Amino acid sequence: MDIRKFAVEPTARLHLRDAGDELMYVDADESKPIAVNLFGPGSKQHARALNEKQNHHVDLIKKKGKTKESAEDARKSNAEFLSACTASWENMEYDGLTGDALSVAVYSDISIGFIADQVASYLADWANFTKGSPKP
Repeated sequence: MDIRKFAVEPTARLHLRDAGDELMYVDADESKPIAVNLFGPGSKQHARALNEKQNHHVDLIKKKGKTKESAEDARKSNAEFLSACTASWENMEYDGLTGDALSVAVYSDISIGFIADQVASYLADWANFTKGSPKP
């Protein structure tokens, strides 16, 4: 049997939840979900983003001789990683930004930090990217 039949999809869609764990929608009749499309752990984009994150940590050690960074620097590094894993947004606005700038802004904003947390958790679970897996 060809083992590649178990390969995961390169992307998946995450319907975002608010801080109260309720699905988020733009409209009252719940026809427009707020969602993010993500490059999963089986994609080249995710591999590149992970490599950049690891290189960042190596650079910290080289430059400062330590692995600790400020909370602000850690949040920025995490936002950049999550942004690199973000293919697109659905029904999301933030100060008129688009593309990577939108992603970095959303993932950096601690007042909506639950979004970055959800995305990081979703990315960490290979099952979310399996063929035919239920999508929220």
